Amino acid sequence: MAISTITNVKYTEKECKSVLNKSGLADYAVNCYTGCAHGCIYCYARFASRFTHPGEAWGGYVDIKINAPQVLAREVKRKSAGSVMLSSVCDAWQPAEEKYLLTRQCIEILLHHHYHLSTLTKSAMAARDLDILASSKETDFGVTITSLDPVLCRIIEPLASPPDKRLDLLQQAKDKGLTTYAFIGPLLPRLSDSAENITALLKAIKDAGVDYFYVDKLNLRYGVWPALLKMLREHYPYLVEEYRKIFFQPAAHMGYADNLAERARQTAARLGITDRMKLC
Repeated sequence: MAISTITNVKYTEKECKSVLNKSGLADYAVNCYTGCAHGCIYCYARFASRFTHPGEAWGGYVDIKINAPQVLAREVKRKSAGSVMLSSVCDAWQPAEEKYLLTRQCIEILLHHHYHLSTLTKSAMAARDLDILASSKETDFGVTITSLDPVLCRIIEPLASPPDKRLDLLQQAKDKGLTTYAFIGPLLPRLSDSAENITALLKAIKDAGVDYFYVDKLNLRYGVWPALLKMLREHYPYLVEEYRKIFFQPAAHMGYADNLAERARQTAARLGITDRMKLC
């Protein structure tokens, strides 16, 4: 086992027993890493390592499953082919992937054995593997974009690629002939949910030619509220009480969610892309 610290993230090499696991997002999920160096304040994946890294800050640790390709190569031979989400509780192309190439190796194995692959990333590094992904028609390539404001993105998604790089990644994937989609969200109240931001986002992904897209509101799943509150107090203290109202008063929360969904529908209709939209 080797341990190193890079950009205040503790990286630990570990061996896994299984990597092709049942998932609620697809038939299976493959995660070559536990934890994610992107450190997004809203990330729902915190729950996945609450027992293995209790008390550690999300974004401060990454376990590297150094034998993931070897384990996967064995598992695909004894499990039925199906759909795979890459990745469900981390970003498959987070910084460690540049060195370890685990995601790239696993993609090759999955596509060789005819698994249908869906990916979702915030990393421009994924462009490196578009050649492999484009070699199969059994791939949907997705990119998460929360805002086009690089300052806001740096606050809420510290080590993810800037929004312009993500849009460029979507365009590159489309140019390679891949089925592409965008995940717009989570949209943050008074920070990224304005009419201007939603319009700009939907126009940008329309221009990138995505085949479909999701729009999602913020959900306070395990560990999200403490991280969100810390961020608000540091950068946007005037929004703290408004967030408390929106997320902890049921009537206010329902009203906000309904209003956001309606504004997203109206914007998509104006841009002529309603048929490509899926509300989470």
